[in-house]
Amino acid sequence: MNFNNKNVVITGGSTGIGAATAKAFINAGATVWITSRSAANLQKVAAEINSPNLKTVVSDTSTLDGITILEKAIADSGSKLDVLFLNAGIATFAPIEQATEADFDAQFNTNVKGYFFTLQKLIPHLADGSAVIFTSSTVATANNLGTSVYSATKGAVNKIAQIAANELAPRNIRVNIISPGPIQTPGLEGAVPAEAKPLLAAATALQRIGDPSEVANTVLFLASDAASFITGTELVVDGGYLTYGLK
Repeated sequence: MNFNNKNVVITGGSTGIGAATAKAFINAGATVWITSRSAANLQKVAAEINSPNLKTVVSDTSTLDGITILEKAIADSGSKLDVLFLNAGIATFAPIEQATEADFDAQFNTNVKGYFFTLQKLIPHLADGSAVIFTSSTVATANNLGTSVYSATKGAVNKIAQIAANELAPRNIRVNIISPGPIQTPGLEGAVPAEAKPLLAAATALQRIGDPSEVANTVLFLASDAASFITGTELVVDGGYLTYGLK
């Protein structure tokens, strides 16, 4: 896929799926802005990708002030955006009885408020015919123990994306959702004990944990002209995680 002369924004682009997707877009010829609240993580991925087409923005998109920093960077560039990949997210897991208000607020601020207002503030900067992709998760559909708050954020993301697809259709802006299953990322490392990983792999039809590049390839497809008649849909990238137990 060719993204020459295309402009891409990826929130949460310094590690995991976001970093893999930034690399894929750069390799396909795009100019890419990535955000993170960590300047160190941005510097690290910038050194790894090593391209003048990669721009980094220190921005905590869980806050309106952080989103304003990103919006200003795009406005100052004078560029219209061809792709917006809303990907920044956090997860903490606990039974409902043990979940704290702090964990609840942090996840909703990053995973829901952040996506909603980043989209809102960047809509004026989207080119007609552009693509918006939301990162959701299989947990929005699954009913795994201990995931109530995180799952609720992803359910909210799905509904926002579906409504955005209808609202932005008059400008031919397509809005879609990717829902990864278990993917080998720093987020998975921090949330899942090493001894539980074989169980996650065994829960997929393909009997393995996915690689971030496999999700990145899906994002590029949805952002490309090959997906020109796809909007308002959810594309699950889970190795059969959601359906394997139903065979």
